[in-house]
Amino acid sequence: MPGRTPIAPPEEDPNVGILCASPPCFMHELDPYCIGPVGWEEVRAWRRAERRRLIACRAAVPLAERRARDLLITGHLRAALPDLAGRHIGFYWPFKGEYDPRPLVRALHQAGARLALPVVVERAQPMLFRPWWPGVRMMKGIWDIPVPAEGRPVSPDMLLVPLVGFDARGYRLGHGGGYYDRTLAAMPQRPRAIGIGFESLRLPSIHPQPHDIPMDLIVTEHGVREAIA
Repeated sequence: MPGRTPIAPPEEDPNVGILCASPPCFMHELDPYCIGPVGWEEVRAWRRAERRRLIACRAAVPLAERRARDLLITGHLRAALPDLAGRHIGFYWPFKGEYDPRPLVRALHQAGARLALPVVVERAQPMLFRPWWPGVRMMKGIWDIPVPAEGRPVSPDMLLVPLVGFDARGYRLGHGGGYYDRTLAAMPQRPRAIGIGFESLRLPSIHPQPHDIPMDLIVTEHGVREAIA
C-alpha cells in the first residue's frame, strides 16, 4: 500500500518473551496505517500487524497490575450478569495474557449456572461446546489450550468471548482463526455475546467485514458498554 508502512512485529527474545513497553499500545491513535485499509487484503495485513502488537502489549503488563485489572472486570461482570442459575454459559480458558474468567465461573458454578468450554473439532469449522465443571477431565486442544476431554455438546445461552482488540461498535479482533464468528453464524439461536478485554486494546475500528459478528456487550476494567450500532 503506497505511502503506508505496516507496523513491524515486536522484538522477541527466547529467554524473556515478547518485549513491549506501554507507549506502543497507543500507536493506533497516531499511525495513519490504522486509518485507511480498504480492501480485504489490506485489512487482513493490518489485522495481522495489530494482532501482534496488541498481544505483545497485553503480555507486557506486570502480573500485579493484571490481577488488579481482572478483579475490576470480574466485579463489572458480576454486576451485569442476571441470575444465571440453570443457564448455560460458554466461557474460555485464558491464553496469552487474556482476562482470566476461571474465578468468576467457579463462583457461577456454585450458584447453579451450567458452564461449557469451546472445542475446535475441525479447523476452519464452527466450534462446539462441551460441559465443564471443577474437576472435569481435560485434554489439550488447539494451541494447547485445555478443553473438556468428553461430553455431549450443549448450546450456551451466553458466551464470554476474549478480545485481542475491539471497537465501539462491538466488533472484535481475535487470534485470527475466525472460530467465534463462524460459530455464532452457525448457531440456530444466537447466544448473548459478551466480549471481555482491556482498555489498551481499544481501536478506532477493526474495519469490519461481512463475516465479522459484533458482540452485544463489551466489558473492560472501566465498565460495561453496549455496542454502538
